[in-house]
Amino acid sequence: MNLKKNKIGLLGGTFDPPHKGHLAISKEAARRFKLKNVIWAITKKNPFKKQSSLKLSLRIKYCKEIIKKFSFIKVIFYEDKIKSNKTINLINYLRRDKSSEIYFIMGADNLINFHKWHKWREISKKCNIVVFDRFGYKKKSLNSTTYKKLNKENLKFIEFNKVNISSSQLRKI
Repeated sequence: MNLKKNKIGLLGGTFDPPHKGHLAISKEAARRFKLKNVIWAITKKNPFKKQSSLKLSLRIKYCKEIIKKFSFIKVIFYEDKIKSNKTINLINYLRRDKSSEIYFIMGADNLINFHKWHKWREISKKCNIVVFDRFGYKKKSLNSTTYKKLNKENLKFIEFNKVNISSSQLRKI
């Protein structure tokens, strides 16, 4: 019996603030990999950054406003449920559903320091990693420790019509 996997995209982050770039890569990942859903997993705080500028409740609200026309995208805060903000713990939680195949979505800027993430090698073994090119990050991400050490079967580097925007830029406005 051939059981078809339920393909789920996972885009994690602070979404401080959410923007059309998050939406663009979610839509592109869903189209390219035939994802049933894309989960925007919001974290209270990125362990590599300072405190978020917007409260969690506002970030969730803004995310829901951006995705309201796209029912395949779900905004979920898991940290209270799984008692962790670690990506590997969220992936393990989502993998309890054996029929799911996870596509972890990130920007090329995140690939550069991915080797510093908690259990990064384990993350790469438990899901497909989909890296979207971002302006100014391609060369550095393709030369990163992570890119050099990960199995390229699990890692897909996606070039597409990039949206030149970032949460960091928006916070400066």
